[in-house]
Amino acid sequence: MAVTWDVVALDATKTVGSLSDVITTVHWTASDSDGDHTGSSYGSVGLADADSSSFTAYASVTKENAIAWAKAVIGADQVTAIETGIAAQITESKTPTKTSGVPW
Repeated sequence: MAVTWDVVALDATKTVGSLSDVITTVHWTASDSDGDHTGSSYGSVGLADADSSSFTAYASVTKENAIAWAKAVIGADQVTAIETGIAAQITESKTPTKTSGVPW
């Protein structure tokens, strides 16, 4: 299995200096499954102030751009931790170590 990252929404500010529709926040999900067992994580990250020399116009932003930006802000170690946590959720779903309910 491989964790799939997705973008739920992008927040943007209409005008920042001379730039228009500047993305400021990426809301993301990461998920994986193994048969009927799933794991997921959700978060949002604020992006650094826009730099006119490397600015991507809002209409030209791709999902891949946004995921790459989010992962860069999150950092490689935390991305690994998120993906490891998702794998742990799947393992726990397959072989539960806890239960909840009533005995009757």
